[in-house]
Amino acid sequence: MSLPANPLAHSVLLRFALLFAVGACTFLIAIALIRNLRRSLLPSPDLDSGSSLTAQSAPVHLYHNVIQELKQQKHALQMQNLAEQHRARASENFSQTVLANLSSGVLAFAPNGLLKQANPAAREILGFRCLQGMSPEDIFRDAEVCAPESAAFFSDGLESLPPLVSEEIQAVLHEGGSRRRMEAEYTTPGGQKLYLALTVSPIPSADGGLLGVACLIGDRSEMEQIRRHQRMQGEISAEMALQLRTSLTAIANYAQKLAVHRDPDLAQQLAADITSEAASLDRRIGGFLVARKSNAASAAGPAS
Repeated sequence: MSLPANPLAHSVLLRFALLFAVGACTFLIAIALIRNLRRSLLPSPDLDSGSSLTAQSAPVHLYHNVIQELKQQKHALQMQNLAEQHRARASENFSQTVLANLSSGVLAFAPNGLLKQANPAAREILGFRCLQGMSPEDIFRDAEVCAPESAAFFSDGLESLPPLVSEEIQAVLHEGGSRRRMEAEYTTPGGQKLYLALTVSPIPSADGGLLGVACLIGDRSEMEQIRRHQRMQGEISAEMALQLRTSLTAIANYAQKLAVHRDPDLAQQLAADITSEAASLDRRIGGFLVARKSNAASAAGPAS
């Protein structure tokens, strides 16, 4: 192979050969530096190939450990959720059992004013087969709160109408506040008249709101009948005492006249009046005692 005769071409070839030689040396030096760098990064040249595999598989094992921990946490949360559901069902069953065996009626109204729950005693007392979804106005209708005997409903000196039971329930439902106790005369859908004692209480939530209203109902009809009977007996006793006083006053007047006047005809008339008044007094006392014994026997009969 002969070199070109042109000096310019000869110079270019020399430069290209020089650059090639410099590049080759640089490449060899870079390879040597990379090998030295890799040796310095490795833990030790005496370690076997197993340690290299372990170092490479470490991130994979860490990932699997995290996955296992997440699965365990998920399982623990599921078990906790199941336990909470079991406790909630047990508490609900306990509450349902207690409400079902109560002799007093219990009504629970939701915040929208509709009945949410009623136990069997409430349905039996109020005379409804089903109360679900009814409002206080539908249940108690025109039942009025009875005023206490020692007070009356007055407004600016004028007697006003007593509030309705449904209005009292709605007031607690919308205004909240403390519980309210009241008594009311109630007529069932079948026409039976009852005397009820009611306690209306708000049902607070955990955040201070209102979950609804609970209404406890007790049938006090028999007690009210006894109370009215006793009040009637007291009135009868007061009337009887007045009659006795009148009769005794009349007998005393007749006796005074009999002692003063000596007329035989007048004395005979006064004695007849005294005898008649005494017989009337005896009849009143006898009738009162018979009625009292009959009432006592009738009151003792249902109790036995």
